[in-house]
Amino acid sequence: MTRLYYAAAVVLIVLAFCASALLYPRLPQTVPIHWNIHGEVDGYGDKSLGLFLMPVLMVLLLGLIRALPWLSPRSFGIDRFRSTWLFIMVAVIGSLGYVHAIMLWTLWRGPIDMLRATAAGLFFFFALCGNVLGRVRRNFFIGVRTPWTLASERVWTDTHRMAARLMVASGVLGAAAILAGMPGWMSIALILFVCMIPVVYSLVLYKRLERRGEV
Repeated sequence: MTRLYYAAAVVLIVLAFCASALLYPRLPQTVPIHWNIHGEVDGYGDKSLGLFLMPVLMVLLLGLIRALPWLSPRSFGIDRFRSTWLFIMVAVIGSLGYVHAIMLWTLWRGPIDMLRATAAGLFFFFALCGNVLGRVRRNFFIGVRTPWTLASERVWTDTHRMAARLMVASGVLGAAAILAGMPGWMSIALILFVCMIPVVYSLVLYKRLERRGEV
């Protein structure tokens, strides 16, 4: 199973490099490389940067995925949920590949609403990762890592179960809202709001357990 996840990550990276290489000779030397909150181009750069930055970041992320289990303290090791860890890491690499694909499409076929397209991908990523988030055990690299979840196994477990349901629900509803025409800025605000809920929940839960003498 471990090899399958790494193979999937490598395939995604190779596809990203191949797509960039195919488009390279067809594009002008200067291309859009940054978009503002309204989805409008506000930065240009050399096409080598625009076409290959994201694939390089995907390679670096894969290297980081390999290194983090070794760096993790033993009591917060990743071996306890290795398959979930790898699934989420491949999903992150896939999300970078998705953003890269959107950018390539924009450069090749013309402008699209980058903010809404990116937000739609983020909502899908939320739903995908939320489906397995409840299996993540205490660690320093992924999950809802707050002082209160790291201090208590109970708070970590309960927070991640709640966050898992929230991410799946918000991912599905958010993607549907994007398709229905929700503005990009509103979708980003919704994502930030959803991310804050588990943080506050972990604090409230920890303090409740603390008053009861259970932590």
